[in-house]
Amino acid sequence: MEADKGCQPCHQQMFDKYLNTYMAKASGSAGDLLHVGQLHHLSSEIEYSVDSEHDGPHLHYHANRASFGLDAKVAGSEKLDYFLGSGHLGTTYLYSKNGYLFESPIAYYNKIQGYAMKPGFEASSHIPSGLFLNDGCLRCHMSAVRKPDPGTENHFSSLAFLHTGITCESCHGDTAQHVSSGGKSPVVNPVKLSPIKRDSTCIVCHLEGDVSVERAGKSVLNYRPGEDIRDYVAYFSYASETNTRRAVSEIEQFTISRCKLVSGDRMSCMSCHDVHSPPSDTERATFYRAKCLSCHTGEQFAVQHHPEDHDCTHCHMPKTGATNVAHVAWTDHRIRRVPEPSYQFNAQPKPGTELIPLLEKGSDTRDLGLAYYELVVQRDTSRKAIATSLLSGLTNSSSQPDIPALRALGVLAEMNGRKPDAERLYREVLKSDPNDLTANTNLGTLLAQRGDLLGAELQWKDLFNRNEDQVLLGRNLAVVQCLLGEGDIAKKTLETALIYSPDDPGALRTLQSILNGEQKCSVAASK
Repeated sequence: MEADKGCQPCHQQMFDKYLNTYMAKASGSAGDLLHVGQLHHLSSEIEYSVDSEHDGPHLHYHANRASFGLDAKVAGSEKLDYFLGSGHLGTTYLYSKNGYLFESPIAYYNKIQGYAMKPGFEASSHIPSGLFLNDGCLRCHMSAVRKPDPGTENHFSSLAFLHTGITCESCHGDTAQHVSSGGKSPVVNPVKLSPIKRDSTCIVCHLEGDVSVERAGKSVLNYRPGEDIRDYVAYFSYASETNTRRAVSEIEQFTISRCKLVSGDRMSCMSCHDVHSPPSDTERATFYRAKCLSCHTGEQFAVQHHPEDHDCTHCHMPKTGATNVAHVAWTDHRIRRVPEPSYQFNAQPKPGTELIPLLEKGSDTRDLGLAYYELVVQRDTSRKAIATSLLSGLTNSSSQPDIPALRALGVLAEMNGRKPDAERLYREVLKSDPNDLTANTNLGTLLAQRGDLLGAELQWKDLFNRNEDQVLLGRNLAVVQCLLGEGDIAKKTLETALIYSPDDPGALRTLQSILNGEQKCSVAASK
């Protein structure tokens, strides 16, 4: 890892071992971990393949879309730049197009030794529209992750991240002074921190909850080792969540384990895990048994407790599935004394009606309101009332506008049919952040709905120029342009959107309707 070369001379042995860890190999150049293979996706009748060509790895796709009346086939190829995922559970790939960064719609899963659709797209009837990764995905697989260009969701004028894999500085902080002083200047050592700051080093990537919300004015990308992650993010879970059915729930499970409850702050992830040099497959059972016996002492216990099977985790931390990620097995960190005899993951458990904070510091009204709003965005519309109630009193409580809260209230107002209130809130957002994508997009929709087509086009045109990968925005802009008599411009807008989402049904149908004259783009329409 080039970023850690400064650590190597003094920590050679640790450095060499760390290079073989899942963290160090969390991402890299696509060619370094390429799985050549194919997938025929039945529900969409799309053929996918991944192979290596003279200029590097590629993803190919091929679909018959003659029913749209355009080209008989949708086919293309993307050059793969990076892999994401250590290969322990699975591997996905990233590709870049005109500065926009996307994730492949298919991933390789070790459990099935082959490719399958990414979670949520198993029943898709078309090639998923361009899948961009939020910084939450990138920051736990790459290092020194950057925000996208202002006014965009996914465009990077320079590198989206500076280093692949998880570097030493991801856990130890800035090492520049430590290296230049020959080790005299201290570096962050998580083990020596206060319990919450120690645990924050792991929490930042190994805790998701059912919902997480960045605190007012904070970005998790600005978190640095040695800080309290609770100052950056509030995490929430359903009150009735069992913590066994969702991926990336290790911290939640561990927190409710008997081992952690009895040991308290003395026990952490680092009590059992050596991130610098985890055991090999042959050493694993002995390594973790020793960890267990360091607390469960007594010669007779060590001798008598299942001497035929030294793998404590086999019984007490079995592998389980996850309803939100198929084809993977996660270790149950509840450390059950008497494990459940079997795990049923065929049905999602019914969640409780209440969200509860997962960390002691909890959250304030604003964070809880935004958490319920996130559930609404995830299509749980029953939470609209509580989200609105919690957020409504916040907008005038500070001289500094809370953009996420204002934006959420605007969306909620629009969903409840209060369009004038929604327009006012969107305009308040844009006073503070003229580039806000959601406020710009939704305000344009409200203008178009009330017949102000020129206003909608003005709202969306520059926005789409900065966000060409937003296919729904492109479709809406094209319809308005057509109604304004700008047929050629509308076709160009759709063709641009289809560069990034070549099989989007809505864009293809809209383009078809303009080409065959079903959608009239007459100058008279703008009068």
